[in-house]
Amino acid sequence: MIQVLVVDDDVRVAEINAAYVAKVAGFRVAARAHSAAEALAVIEREPVDLVLLDHYLPDETGLALVQRLRRQGHHTDVIMVTAARDIATVQAAMRYGALQYLVKPFTFAGLRSKLEGYATLRRTLDGGGEAEQSEVDRIFGALGGSNAEPAELPKGHSALTADLVRQVLRAAEGPLSAQEVAELSGLSRQTAQRYLKLLERAGRIRLSLKYGDTGRPEHRYVWGASGR
Repeated sequence: MIQVLVVDDDVRVAEINAAYVAKVAGFRVAARAHSAAEALAVIEREPVDLVLLDHYLPDETGLALVQRLRRQGHHTDVIMVTAARDIATVQAAMRYGALQYLVKPFTFAGLRSKLEGYATLRRTLDGGGEAEQSEVDRIFGALGGSNAEPAELPKGHSALTADLVRQVLRAAEGPLSAQEVAELSGLSRQTAQRYLKLLERAGRIRLSLKYGDTGRPEHRYVWGASGR
């Protein structure tokens, strides 16, 4: 069983999330915590495989807690489960090693997808040994659950870069241009444009046109109903 620590400052929300986890085969709620200090105490006293971590906690942020855990040598996996939608927080979560980022409010199906992807990742990694590029792509793709891109991306495309662009779009308040995606993701405009076209062809995002004073339409992209 995968042991899960549910961390949320709202007791009611923590109970709901814990109930969701308990419904997914192979997962067990080891404990609940409502502050960073409580979460750290749980991790220090009992085995925890995965933390479902809110960002807004009363004593410090979830990302600050992740940094503290890593400094103290705890390698517990983390999935952010939070209402924080700003790109800076999403990007920091990626840099600090969060495996996934789920924006509130979400459905049971949304969380189940993340958990099942995590279980697939653990099964793959438990096999040990060495991996060819195709298997590496499957490992990273497993983290996306039902939202993951196909393992076989077109030649010259990276699953990690595709996921970065996807995260930027999903966290955005509205449609973004290729230049805006580039600035928020740290990619070049050309690279951002290439991956936006890839996601559009895959049906993950919708393209709209915005006409300005020049009369030339600007392509803008949004994570919409056509995305899976």
